[in-house]
Amino acid sequence: MEFATGAMGVLLPKLGKLLKEEYNLKKSVRKGVRFLMAELESMQVALNKVSNVPLDQLDEYVKIWARDVRELSYNTDDIIDTFMLRVECLEQPTKEDNFMSLIHKCRKLWSNIMIRHRLSSDIKSIKTQVREVKERYDRYKINVDGVVAQSLTTVDPRILALYEKVTNLVGIEKTSGDLIRRLFEGGDSSEKLKMVSVFGFGGLGKTSLAKAVFDKKKGDFDCFGFVPVGQKPDKKKVFKDILFELVGENLPELDERQLMDKLRAYLHDKRYLIVVDDVWEASTWEWIKCALVDSNRGSRIITTTRISEVAEAIGNVYNMEPLSDDDSKRLFYTRINCYEYNGLAVNQSDEATMKILKKCGGVPLSIITIASLLVGKPVEDWSMVYDSIGFGREDQNEAIQNIRRILSFSYYDLPPQLKTCLLHLSIFPEDQQIEKDTLIWMWIAEGFVKVEQGKRSFEVGERYFTELINKSMIQPTKYDRDGTVNGCCVHDMVLDLIRTLATEENFVKILDRMNQEDSPSWNCTVRRLALHKGFNQDKNYNLADGTAKLRSFNATECPISMVPPLVTFKALRVLALKGCDAVTGGSHLKHLGELQQLRYLGLRDTPVGELPKEIGNLVHLLILDVRRIGLKKLPETIGQLSKLMSLRVKEGKQELELPGIGNLTSLQELVLKSLVIRPELAVGLGKLTELRMLHIWFNKIEEGTLNSMLESLRGLPRIENLELWCKTEVLMSSWEEWKPPRQLCTFEMGCLRLPRLPAWVNCTHVRHLSYLWLDVLAVEARDLEVLARMPALRSLSIDSKNRFFWTVPGGGLFLNLRFCRTTIVLTFLQGAMPMLTKVQFGVVASDIGDANDVGLGNLPLLNKVKISLYSEDATTRKVEEAVRALTAAVHAHPNHPIPHVSKK
Repeated sequence: MEFATGAMGVLLPKLGKLLKEEYNLKKSVRKGVRFLMAELESMQVALNKVSNVPLDQLDEYVKIWARDVRELSYNTDDIIDTFMLRVECLEQPTKEDNFMSLIHKCRKLWSNIMIRHRLSSDIKSIKTQVREVKERYDRYKINVDGVVAQSLTTVDPRILALYEKVTNLVGIEKTSGDLIRRLFEGGDSSEKLKMVSVFGFGGLGKTSLAKAVFDKKKGDFDCFGFVPVGQKPDKKKVFKDILFELVGENLPELDERQLMDKLRAYLHDKRYLIVVDDVWEASTWEWIKCALVDSNRGSRIITTTRISEVAEAIGNVYNMEPLSDDDSKRLFYTRINCYEYNGLAVNQSDEATMKILKKCGGVPLSIITIASLLVGKPVEDWSMVYDSIGFGREDQNEAIQNIRRILSFSYYDLPPQLKTCLLHLSIFPEDQQIEKDTLIWMWIAEGFVKVEQGKRSFEVGERYFTELINKSMIQPTKYDRDGTVNGCCVHDMVLDLIRTLATEENFVKILDRMNQEDSPSWNCTVRRLALHKGFNQDKNYNLADGTAKLRSFNATECPISMVPPLVTFKALRVLALKGCDAVTGGSHLKHLGELQQLRYLGLRDTPVGELPKEIGNLVHLLILDVRRIGLKKLPETIGQLSKLMSLRVKEGKQELELPGIGNLTSLQELVLKSLVIRPELAVGLGKLTELRMLHIWFNKIEEGTLNSMLESLRGLPRIENLELWCKTEVLMSSWEEWKPPRQLCTFEMGCLRLPRLPAWVNCTHVRHLSYLWLDVLAVEARDLEVLARMPALRSLSIDSKNRFFWTVPGGGLFLNLRFCRTTIVLTFLQGAMPMLTKVQFGVVASDIGDANDVGLGNLPLLNKVKISLYSEDATTRKVEEAVRALTAAVHAHPNHPIPHVSKK
């Protein structure tokens, strides 16, 4: 079940805040707040236990109780937020004369009394509801601990993979061959113990691959064993299972230490092959490894895991890849068992087949599952059967339930906060490319990111994002040049799982082409709503009926006419419209200023044209994303958003005017494009002391304004990511002495030319610098040697006016560099840039002799090459020979990267 604590994570700290003197609550109200805190904390503990239990194993009474507690937390959170907002509004200063000030004070006093009276009444009502929920809990003897214990008896359907015939495993020849080569490279006679960790997404066939290799090679060993581990394993049972596999008999009762000693003693002179299947934690592997001694007899160990951190801890990682399109078709038709596959799909089934295989994404488990639904059905019915596989609990087909159950093992292994963040991804359409930063800010606005002392909320959210990738629940799709992940997508089968869970527990209501109810009704309180492209608004679905308690409204590529009037939203925290069709003029944003609980406003690619001045009333707004919405200027009232943490404004060719932003002192992220840079803006940047990211693209800038911007940057102690771009080339001689903070990770200056490499660019001052993009007048060999020693540098782009030749040495330099772009003429020696995957550099035609002159063969991971060939005084024939030589050098590389050679 989903992490069903509702708003509990943000509610409990707010209740604690209410007890502070600043709110001046009556004694009886304070007593009521303390009561609520105690009861809700106990409920949260119980709900955390329930969240670890699969839905199909929960008693119906537990589900009802959990739903009631969740709704109670949402209602309480709304009440507390409304009270705090009203108190804050009363605290705002006035500029009236003495008489009017007296009247205002009287009104304020009366309002204060009424607000606190209302809170007192609300607290009493909530206390009554809490008692009712507690009595219901006791009345039906809801045993959470018993439910959790029962869940441990679940049978893992993956056990069937152990008994799959190798002849039925499509693509196993290549993968098993690759794994065997990885295990036995250097010859079978290698005496040293070798381990390989098979890593991949759930359902890719890791267990099947390990079993196939195990069966093929076990006869070459003195003893062998295949041992599943799983989540939360019992150490004693694991050691007993290994010994039983090796020795072939049950052993008397021994404790863990005795079992480990017996296992070590047995293996010390044996050549053994052991598969340790389905490892979930690095700590689990550590204690298993202690018992598997290196007998120096050529033993081999294979592990499988869907957790990247575990795979890295084990080492020698073999990444399982999805099946190719051809193998996917072959597997599909093999399972259908009605046509003999010969490389071409049957014509009449081709469209349906491609639709099915696209959804499966090369995951064998998915292909087998959906194919099993089509066995014995006419080809003309395939599309109809496929279309009937929707999102939700109505899909009771056993095969579909099995694949969900397999994937759910990963879901229930997540900690509570990651469960919630993963379920939130169900709001995005299928195949959506999701921007990392946008996603994290939405989590923060929703209250999903837990506050940790000494850390910013965005930093914690980044860790959540990384953990979901490491646990194979989301897939990285976008990378910066330095290899940093900046986007993700959700595999269709995972999306199916989380939408099923989210629907079951009323986490979100999704309206898309698959949900076209003729007479839909709001039969329960909806807290999050997502509209996707393809939803038919002509179905008379009155969205405004259910918006009063809605906390999140998300629309993707829908007519903006489908968005209910903003005045109907009373508790909205997130309003996200992406790519919606809108009529410029901003009339659909009428009443925007009344959404005073709003934390996130995203209008990306929705052409609203302008923002109303009432946006300044959104006192709680944390994130404003208005990229490509047709803005010419931002309203002056933007300066009133004192809590704003992220402001992103990007337009195309038209210039954008920005008012003073010096009052936005909470800003952590500022992204501006097509900007008119005025002196007051440059000066105002210096007041944004919380900034960690600053990206500005401007068309032109005066030297005085540029110097003011430099002065402002000196006052920003938290900057980690700085990008400045100008359309026209500018010499920045005054910037040489700027010293950035030590945590700087990204520094990019486009068309802003420096006289030389700044003195602060070294491993002592900016040790964490990973992304550097510079344009300098002159480069010297010592500059490159300094860069080569920077331990975190992963992406380097450096342009220079002077023609410079440099031989890149080996020996521990540029150890982590992935991307290199430069006008410098380079030659690579053995061991140079060992992690480099992409390179773009210059070569002089007259210096090219044979194909190995440049040394591309010394870059083992190279997969993309772009070379600028400088002809200078070379003849046309020499240039053509140089082009052929360089092309041949690229083709000769073991990785066969695609060459791109351009003449300058």
